[in-house]
Amino acid sequence: MNATGRLRVRLTAMAVVAAGAFLVAGASFAAGTLTPAASGLAPLTILDHRVEVTINNGFAMTRVSQRFSNPNDTVADGMYAFPLPKGASLSEVQARIGEKVINGEVLPKDEARKIYGEERDSGNQAALAEKDGFMRFEFRVANIPPAGEVDISFVYYQALTVDTGVGRYMYPLEEGGTDSPAAQSFWTRNETVAGPVIVDVVLKSAWPVAEVRVPGAGGAQVTREDEGTYRVHVERTGGALDRDFVLYYRLADNLPGRIEVIPYRVGPDKPGTFMMVVTPGVDLKPLANGADFVFVLDVSGSMAGKLKVLADGVCRVLGQMSPADRYRIVTFNNTARVLVDWQSAQAANVQSAIAKVKSLQSRGGTNVYAGLRQALAGLDADRATSLVLVTDGVTNTGVVDPRAFYKLMKTADVRVFGFLMGNSANWPLMKTVCDASGGFYTGVSNSDDIIGQILLAKSKITYECMHDAKLRIRGVKTFDANAGWIGKIYRGQQLVILGRYEKAGAATVELEATITGEKKVYSTTFDFPEVDTDNPELERIWAMHRADELARLRDLGLVGEEDARGVIRELGTKYQIVTDETSMVVLTDGAFQRRGIQRRNRDRIAVERKAQQARAVQPVRNYRVDRTKPAFHAPTPSLGGGGALDPVELLLISLIAAGAVLVKDRFRRD
Repeated sequence: MNATGRLRVRLTAMAVVAAGAFLVAGASFAAGTLTPAASGLAPLTILDHRVEVTINNGFAMTRVSQRFSNPNDTVADGMYAFPLPKGASLSEVQARIGEKVINGEVLPKDEARKIYGEERDSGNQAALAEKDGFMRFEFRVANIPPAGEVDISFVYYQALTVDTGVGRYMYPLEEGGTDSPAAQSFWTRNETVAGPVIVDVVLKSAWPVAEVRVPGAGGAQVTREDEGTYRVHVERTGGALDRDFVLYYRLADNLPGRIEVIPYRVGPDKPGTFMMVVTPGVDLKPLANGADFVFVLDVSGSMAGKLKVLADGVCRVLGQMSPADRYRIVTFNNTARVLVDWQSAQAANVQSAIAKVKSLQSRGGTNVYAGLRQALAGLDADRATSLVLVTDGVTNTGVVDPRAFYKLMKTADVRVFGFLMGNSANWPLMKTVCDASGGFYTGVSNSDDIIGQILLAKSKITYECMHDAKLRIRGVKTFDANAGWIGKIYRGQQLVILGRYEKAGAATVELEATITGEKKVYSTTFDFPEVDTDNPELERIWAMHRADELARLRDLGLVGEEDARGVIRELGTKYQIVTDETSMVVLTDGAFQRRGIQRRNRDRIAVERKAQQARAVQPVRNYRVDRTKPAFHAPTPSLGGGGALDPVELLLISLIAAGAVLVKDRFRRD
């Protein structure tokens, strides 16, 4: 506590679910407010919590409002930590402290920190929003008066995809316990909301929606306004912020394969921004021959308490495999070893393997690289191989350089699938592994619809995929886009291309891929518009994607450290997004004027809100550009039913079941 009697009180109200395969280990906690355990002060009280979500044609806007009160008799500085949804661009922060409302502007990180510190130390109302790597956003609020209240609201945008006809939106509430044991004992938690917890979702789709599901949210009110518009309302009073909100929406069956382009351009003197969504309509066949499965199991100390349930699940998988399948089991902690070498799924082999799996013990660190390297040894090039990685820990032993992971995964032709439950996932590292191997990763929340996740996994693992895929745009110069080499495209997978275009005009898009040894080209033509101002939020989404990609290329050694930092800083300040190099300082209008800070974010928010208000009263717009010349001639895949569960489906069931066992039912409803 300094001379002014302030206490730096840390607030947390949400935490991210798994978005990749390398997770921070630790016990699971509910979200809430934190106060130093030895301070003798009470944690700040959470008075209410409200979430408003709009999902419209491929991207979501999430607005969060949360009200706190300071029950102590001293001035407090609060810290509110929000887990970072993958690809989310934080665009707006507002805090109301007493009668004063303060708003945010993005500046280079050092400059924003300096200004916040000066305003805080002068006793003024101020706040600061920063990005903590890939894990979370942090909001600091200065000078909360005794018995005073603070209302924090923020907005973020993110692109969404539809997978095998199913869209998924997740709002994270369940905290993953990423603090060290020492930090956990340092803080006193208050996870209870005194008043209402409300989630309102507006879903607008240009394509017919067959069904909306909100698993695990008792009392959810789902209202269908028309075939493409739904509203969802969930409300309860009191309880803990400790369970994620997950919403699924299933599109109608037999929709066409398609290419959609959502543009934004203010005029001919400015470059345009676009989001291209490619939904292939391609008839991919099921894999008929026996397959090889390599199970890579984390047996480090962080798996204590989870390993028995996981072992039971793996044993169940082994008992259900086809005799034509082969398997290999690799375990890792500080080092890696082969628990069971290649063998067919004959009854005697399976019984022996089950005994070994049941005898596993958890101990040591987490050397993910060693586990992957061991798993890739001795593969059969003539058989399709799926590598299933099971871990809940960030790699903290052995090789940790992303460049080494990328190089390693380039040494073999395998499909890597990561099924993880937990929080604070190192998704950039997992993306590196998947990009190199042509696999995919998925996050699984405790609140997910288990059957839905199983079916989505099945549609990729048990069907052939498109190989050597490339996407090209000709006729109009595009730049800073994630087009080009794609690699593998799995059944039901959408491609989302974010980029910029130089000027209006006719363009041709081509998707080239190899299917069962035959090269295929899918193409159409369309026009990039001279002016289209319906979706200004696209600029922030593109800029955040570009910043994330530059950081990944920097980590791989493909872009210089200083060059990457400079471009990321420029993207953050120009498009007003919080990055690793920029922060959002939140001040009164008078403070911004006194300091001569340009109000770029205020002006950008005004443009976005005007567009949002216009879209709210208009019919949802269909952005398909290949109606006249369809790029695909088959319907998009949808989830099928029936049939026996394959080994990876069973493993996924077991992983989700393990999480359900280990995380008690803390979702307290009326």
